[in-house]
Amino acid sequence: MDNQKSHVIVLTYPAQGHINPLLQSAKRLASKGLKATLATTYYNVNSIDAPTVGVEPISDGFDEGGFKQAPSLDVYLESFKTVGSRTLTELVFKFKASGSPVNCIVYDSMLPWALDVARDLGIYAAAFMTTSASVCSMYWRIDLGLLSLPLKQQTATVSLPGLPPLGCCDLPSFLAEPTSQTAYLEVVMEKFHSLNEDDWVFCNSFEDLEIELVRAMRGKWPLVMVGPMVPSAYLDQRIDGDRAYGASLWKPTSSQCFTWLDTKPPRSVIYVSFGSMGSISAEQVEEIAWGLKASNRPFLWVMKESEKKLPTGFLNSVGETGMVVSWCNQLEVLAHQAIGCFVTHCGWNSTLEGLGLGVPMVCVTERSDQPMNAKFVEDVWKVGERAKKDEVGIVTREELEKCIRGVMEGENGEEIKRNANKWRVLARSAVSVDGTSDMNINEFVVKLLEGKKR
Repeated sequence: MDNQKSHVIVLTYPAQGHINPLLQSAKRLASKGLKATLATTYYNVNSIDAPTVGVEPISDGFDEGGFKQAPSLDVYLESFKTVGSRTLTELVFKFKASGSPVNCIVYDSMLPWALDVARDLGIYAAAFMTTSASVCSMYWRIDLGLLSLPLKQQTATVSLPGLPPLGCCDLPSFLAEPTSQTAYLEVVMEKFHSLNEDDWVFCNSFEDLEIELVRAMRGKWPLVMVGPMVPSAYLDQRIDGDRAYGASLWKPTSSQCFTWLDTKPPRSVIYVSFGSMGSISAEQVEEIAWGLKASNRPFLWVMKESEKKLPTGFLNSVGETGMVVSWCNQLEVLAHQAIGCFVTHCGWNSTLEGLGLGVPMVCVTERSDQPMNAKFVEDVWKVGERAKKDEVGIVTREELEKCIRGVMEGENGEEIKRNANKWRVLARSAVSVDGTSDMNINEFVVKLLEGKKR
C-alpha cells in the first residue's frame, strides 16, 4: 500500500518547548513514509522550516501577536479552543477536497479539544504528552482520585508506585501549588480525564529511562513511549540531514559560539541555558555569574536580551573565559566535544537532550515539572547534581560552584560521566531499529496504513 494514503496532522501548542517535540514526531512519521503536516498558529507558522513535513496555519484567535496579544491566559486558551476547533476542522476538509484525506490527528496534550474535532470527523486521535511519564502518572492518579491537591500538605514525602519518594521540593509546581497555575492545570486535568477516549497516548520518553514506572503501570493506562524526540543526527542518524528541530522562535547566534568553542579543550566548558520560557531574577543572574567565575572554567551562557541583568563589569572581568549569547542551537552546542557540563532549568526537552547527548547536568530549577525532572537527574539516573536554594529561593554562587565541581571533578564526576554515557547509548538504542520507541511508532504506522477508523 502507498503510505502517502495515510495522512497525519500533528497539532502543537505554540511554544518552543512544545513545537520542538511535536515537529520532531512529525518528521519521524514522515521518515516512515506517512504524509505528515504540522498545524500551528498563524503567528508562528513562518518560524517552521522542515522540508519533509507540510506546515499549515490554524487560528488561535490572535493571529497578529499570538499569546502576547491575549489579555490573559484564560482568554487565550478559551479562544484557541473555539477558533482552533473550527479552523482545524476546516483544514481537515481542505485536505479531503484536495485528494489527501487526513486519517489521524496527533495533538499536543495542552490542546485537549482536538480529540473532539477528531471524533466529530470520524478519524483517529492520538494525544502527545510533552512531559515525562512519571509526571503524567501523577496527573493520572489525581484524576482517578488516588491523590488529592495540593500534594504538599498531606505528608513529608509522597510515595507512589514506580516513582522514587518525592519530597515537597521535588513535586511539579502545578501539583504542589495548584492555585498558582490554575488555567494550565485545568487543561492538563481535562486531558487526563479523557485519556481512555484517545486511540493512542504517546509520551516523549523511552522505556529504559522510566522502567520502574513502566513496570508499575503496565496494563493500567494507555501511555506508549515514543521518545526521545530529538533530531536524528544526534541519536540513530536514520533521517538524512536532521540536525535541528526546524523551528526557532529566536534567532541563533551560532557561528560565533562554535568558533569560540573550537578553541577550548575537550569536556572543559560549562554550558548554561534556562530554556525558552525561563526568566530569572537579576539577583539570581548575579549569583550564577559569580559562581561561574569562581569555578575557573570556560563557560557559554545563553541569556535572551530581555534578561541581560549581568553584574556591572562581569564580562570584562572574565574576558575570553566566558561568552554570553542571546540564543544558539542547543543540540549543536551539547554535541560539541568541548562541553563538559550543562547548567539547566531541567525542562523536559533540555533534560532529554542532556541525556541523549551524554552531558552531565547541574539543575537550577524554577517551576512546572522541572523539580521532578531534577530529582530523577540526581537520584535515579545519577547524571548530575541539583543545586539547592537558600531560604529566599536563590541558588547562591557558592552552591553553584560546588555543584559544577561535583559533576566535573573527582571520583563523583567520573561516575556521573559514566552514567551520562550509559544513558546516551540507551536513548540512541530506543529510537534505533528494533528499539522500544521505534517499534511503538511502527505499530502506529501499520495501524494507520490499514485505512480508516472503523
